[in-house]
Amino acid sequence: MARIALGLSYDGAPWLGWQTQPHRRTVQDALEAALAAFVGRPVSTVCAGRTDTGVHAVQQVVHLDTDVERPEQAWVRGVNAHLPPSIAVRWARVVGEDFHARFSARSRAYVYLLLEDPVRSPLWAGRAGWSFRPIDVEAMRAGAAHLLGEHDFSSFRSSECQAASPVRTLHELSIERRGRLIVFTVRANAFLHHMVRNIVGALVYVGQGRQPADWMPALLAERNRTKAPPTFSPDGLYLTGVSYPECHGLPPTDATDEVRLGI
Repeated sequence: MARIALGLSYDGAPWLGWQTQPHRRTVQDALEAALAAFVGRPVSTVCAGRTDTGVHAVQQVVHLDTDVERPEQAWVRGVNAHLPPSIAVRWARVVGEDFHARFSARSRAYVYLLLEDPVRSPLWAGRAGWSFRPIDVEAMRAGAAHLLGEHDFSSFRSSECQAASPVRTLHELSIERRGRLIVFTVRANAFLHHMVRNIVGALVYVGQGRQPADWMPALLAERNRTKAPPTFSPDGLYLTGVSYPECHGLPPTDATDEVRLGI
């Protein structure tokens, strides 16, 4: 048996998240169907991070085990031939059995795009969140600074979150304006269910002047999801990077700067 790692990108708008479901309308279902068509037998996959309905990925990483031998480039071209236009395998590598797409990851990174505009834009529908109110970026930065480091993020986790612990280490939470777009970059050792969207939602309250910046540490201290704003839209969320030890020999698996600077 060989273990194959794949780099995957997808437009999340047509899909009901990553994880397989009985209705078969998920990214994992589409990928595993394409893999089965390529190798001629069922294939199971494991991903670096399960994305929700409508969430996009620039650099998702998955692995699979198979006894089918193919050149690495054949995994790219062959599987892509069976995938819909909204999903593509970007690269493939044969890795050791000690590699695990989820458990070998050291950190993950997301970018969230927020459109500030009095009127919604059809061209950004499904691609960016939206605020019709003006946004104060400096206020959001002041609020975001309180979330860096290791904390109990219970106030920012979904009620459906299955993580054993709510403690996570946030390495980066930067916010920049690019014209009408506000770009959030979030990097952590791991994320709770809906954590990024809930952080963005709380920061938008601060940016709109509905809460002061020092509300963020108070919200963190509450450790209570019911005290926080509603979960923000998935439209603007992109999984952009997964970091692994160099010993696994993967190609670059972090496109965060490429996405952030290429907007």
